[in-house]
Amino acid sequence: MKKPVWAIIGGGNGGQAMAAHLGTMGFQVRIYDVKEENVEVINKQGGIQFEDGVVDGFGKVEFATMDMGKAVVGADMVVIVAPALYHKDIATKMAPHLVDGQFVFIHPGATCGSLEVRKVLDDEGCKADIVVGEAMSLLYAARSPRFGVASILGIKEELMVAAMPSNKTKEMLEILNLAFPQMYAGENVLETSFENLNCMVHPGPSLLNVAQIESGRDWKYYYDGITPSIGAYVEKMDAARVELGKKYNLKLTNILDWYVKLYSAKGETLTDAVNNTKAYADISGQKTLRTRYILEDVPMSLVPLAELGKVAGVRQDMVETMIDLGEFLMGEEFRKNGRNAAALGIEGMSVEDLLKYVTTGKKN
Repeated sequence: MKKPVWAIIGGGNGGQAMAAHLGTMGFQVRIYDVKEENVEVINKQGGIQFEDGVVDGFGKVEFATMDMGKAVVGADMVVIVAPALYHKDIATKMAPHLVDGQFVFIHPGATCGSLEVRKVLDDEGCKADIVVGEAMSLLYAARSPRFGVASILGIKEELMVAAMPSNKTKEMLEILNLAFPQMYAGENVLETSFENLNCMVHPGPSLLNVAQIESGRDWKYYYDGITPSIGAYVEKMDAARVELGKKYNLKLTNILDWYVKLYSAKGETLTDAVNNTKAYADISGQKTLRTRYILEDVPMSLVPLAELGKVAGVRQDMVETMIDLGEFLMGEEFRKNGRNAAALGIEGMSVEDLLKYVTTGKKN
């Protein structure tokens, strides 16, 4: 197989890290960003410099651009590395430029990212024969201290991915594995969505730590924020997630087992597990409610999880409670503006209809 051409859509922490990493591997890669200064710096340098991380060197980039068409045309793998709040807008801009045979890989998809992007492409009249896929989470722990510079602090040893339709996952992985052999196939994009752990550990603990957040005091998000009571709430919410997965013929991993798998962090409770996670030592708690842990993870993760529950006829009470609390505290309409059934293109579907859709790409 010839080396694929990669287009990275997003010039933030993850996008610059991925583009630079691919560049150091010798792949042809270009990057799209909306920030003119970032584009200018990367073009002037001819790429992105690594510093202070687990990857060294200079990642050559073919070009950086603010033109979506220029970024996408000629790319084999188009990778969206941006907050889930922007996926809809990115897909809208991308739709006119996609051609047969391309892959659009959402890294990460949050919850039901592939369904949302596919719906947007269809609504925009995109007729290209393309495959949409997603990752369960971001491959990297990364920072971009300034334009044209990336720091990869850690790289996951394994990462679940899936394509929509799922019968194209193997073909997608053949390209992804050329650069990232640790990526492996999930059953379908529902599995990668259900296994998005951010929707468990971000919005709930944030909303339940309002007093701490607004106190102005310094605190550690995981070590101080996931108290025994809050941890127990998240564990029960997670248990409901695992049970819901069974309705979709999925055997999901519970959150405590994920901590062992991802971080070798054992614990009888979630509070124990997070306190045994060394990677969390320097993660400070926020000092405002208006962060992505709520503004993104509630509408883009909890809302679609609740919608999957509705499709299966299983109300996700603890998830719905967090959505309600988020709407009350933030004054936002997360259900209306988030990844609801209409936004995902799954209105009126049964579990069987949805499974057919993610497997074949065809609706009844």
